[in-house]
Amino acid sequence: MKYRIPFALFFSATVFGASGTVHLLQKPAMNKTEIVFSYAGDLWTVSRQGGLATRLTVGAGQESAAAYSPDGETIAFSGEYDGNTDVFTVPAAGGIPIRVTYHPDADVVVGWSPDGKQILFRSNRESYSRYTQLFTVAPQGGLPDALPLPMAYRGSYSPDMKRMAYQPLDGGQFAVDGNNFVSWKRYRGGRASYIWTVDFADLKTEKIPRTDSNDFDPMWIGDKIYFLSDRNGPVTLFQYDPRSKKVDQLIKNAWKDIEYATAGPGGVIYEQFGQIHILRYRRAKGTPGAH
Repeated sequence: MKYRIPFALFFSATVFGASGTVHLLQKPAMNKTEIVFSYAGDLWTVSRQGGLATRLTVGAGQESAAAYSPDGETIAFSGEYDGNTDVFTVPAAGGIPIRVTYHPDADVVVGWSPDGKQILFRSNRESYSRYTQLFTVAPQGGLPDALPLPMAYRGSYSPDMKRMAYQPLDGGQFAVDGNNFVSWKRYRGGRASYIWTVDFADLKTEKIPRTDSNDFDPMWIGDKIYFLSDRNGPVTLFQYDPRSKKVDQLIKNAWKDIEYATAGPGGVIYEQFGQIHILRYRRAKGTPGAH
């Protein structure tokens, strides 16, 4: 089913959203040609060039936390069907969703493994308190495997899958899928979120440098880690170099927080002001930025 939603696409910072209109487009992800996003409780897809948006799901419950497989052919998402939130997949071109997990606790999609063989999701199915852990499950279903991390909310594999950048805490966020803090802005208390890297060979961890900021939504792209942080004021996009230990701000932001970001082919896609933005990679360096 297709509906006309006014889009204008802005690259580096490229925005979906016509001037003077109200938008509530959330949790975007992209493959090489299309964008999937949440709107009014359903998933929608649209060309990366903008245009006519197609509603991908029509279930009675909410669908969110969509993530494209590395080959761009399949979308994993969290569906609130039959009174419970589980992992589902649907062909990127459209079709009938297939249920992947069957646990009474909420299973929320985080992403995919770089080889496309596993869906990464978070759940509190093995928790004894208010925290989540990361699990992997085959797209065809089966028994999930817990990652060897005591607690984790979001995570992103290194390209060789030997390491991961992950966010242990939810930052006081208890929504099904998002980074809208339930605490006050610029929160600096004990629930402030941070990002670590872990080497799966020996489980050695390292912290991304910070003082007391909220750092979240890690994305491991090439040899760099990208993430959102409020360390300089409104939440915006930063880059961390694990070799030099240097952190750089990529987007100047003096306005509303960037709410959510994830990596895709050719750039980083993020949500701000209820609109969708794409920050494309510099071809010379392979890093996000204007060109």
